[in-house]
Amino acid sequence: MRIGVVTFPGSLDDVDAQRAVRFGGHEAVALWHGDHDLRGVDAVVLPGGFSYGDYLRCGAISRFAPVMTEVVEAAGKGMPVLGICNGFQILCESHLLPGALIRNDHRTFVCRDQRLRIENNRTAWTSAYDENAEVTIVLKNGEGGFVADEATLDRLEGEGRVVARYLDGNPNGSLRDIAGITNERGNVVGLMPHPEHAVEDLCGPGTDGLGFFTSLAAATFA
Repeated sequence: MRIGVVTFPGSLDDVDAQRAVRFGGHEAVALWHGDHDLRGVDAVVLPGGFSYGDYLRCGAISRFAPVMTEVVEAAGKGMPVLGICNGFQILCESHLLPGALIRNDHRTFVCRDQRLRIENNRTAWTSAYDENAEVTIVLKNGEGGFVADEATLDRLEGEGRVVARYLDGNPNGSLRDIAGITNERGNVVGLMPHPEHAVEDLCGPGTDGLGFFTSLAAATFA
């Protein structure tokens, strides 16, 4: 598959995401925030970083980038879209996913290897994992606390749309220990930790993040 990775001003994990896409067996296609088309890609990754300097609110300006008009439209038609960290924030600001990401409850930046439980392996981005698989990937954020009203949280839980949950302590105050969620269709996933930093044994905590990219081989959403 041809997987587009969007670069916004301030993105810093776009190259890592492109590399992870290649490790997953796909062709990485660089997309620019000012693009008005997706260059025929089969899926899109919104990478981590500090798009537009995180001014106003994380992801709030990126939501209006020209490329996001195309991403929102394509996601509505079933194209797989993965938002990682800042990308998760952008997905929420774009209303492709519910809720919001706010400043960590301890008001400090966190960077550590984080254990997660993959609770939904029926999405375009998680089908390579066993249900309830426990994995370790990198977490690094200052505004990673996932919040939503109780009705939305209950709906996410009831519909099985919590993709990943933090284990061994909550690192940022996310409600109900939620680390990642999906939309109803399962083609759009937002994840605060960084699977692209865990795709090989040489760097990072191992290869537990690779499944987010190999899963696309079985995706039937596009």
